[in-house]
Amino acid sequence: MKTVTITTDGACIGNPGPGGWACILRFGNFAREMSGSESRTTNNRMELTAVIKALQALKEPCKITLYSDSQYVTRGMTEWLSGWKAQGWKRRVQGVYKAVLNRDLWIELDQLAQPHRISWTWVRGHANHADNIRCDLLAEKAAAEQTAQRSVVKKVRARHIPTETSKTQTTTPSARPDGPAEWPSSDGGST
Repeated sequence: MKTVTITTDGACIGNPGPGGWACILRFGNFAREMSGSESRTTNNRMELTAVIKALQALKEPCKITLYSDSQYVTRGMTEWLSGWKAQGWKRRVQGVYKAVLNRDLWIELDQLAQPHRISWTWVRGHANHADNIRCDLLAEKAAAEQTAQRSVVKKVRARHIPTETSKTQTTTPSARPDGPAEWPSSDGGST
């Protein structure tokens, strides 16, 4: 089982408003950045989307350490998800059961997480975690671009991040460093 490190973040200008998401995947000597945006969304939806997009990029089951500055994501996956499912996707708020927000994304994330062994790790936002800081910058940039264009844009940007032993190389979702076999992905296709 391959070992992958994933860092994710989401951003929103207004809540709801234009939003952006970003993730960085690290595998061996390779790193991949991805980001995208939506015209009208919430910060929590962007946080979830960042994790979903990262897991969609994997071709096979992996051992993953996933870093997020969203307790909504980390606690949702480690503490709340099983209860929501057992209660028919409802949560108890002051003694009253209410529908779980963002159910569509939680269901998708739950399905994508199944084949992997994931360690969900919360990191303080804007602290000394370099990949979290980079994801924050990418997510905010994607949200700002959405605002500047004032149109519905679904943009995915991916690039190879050079390590000390590699040269700078830009990749698109369909062109991975050293071919698709080098990069694990859960969707079975190249992204």
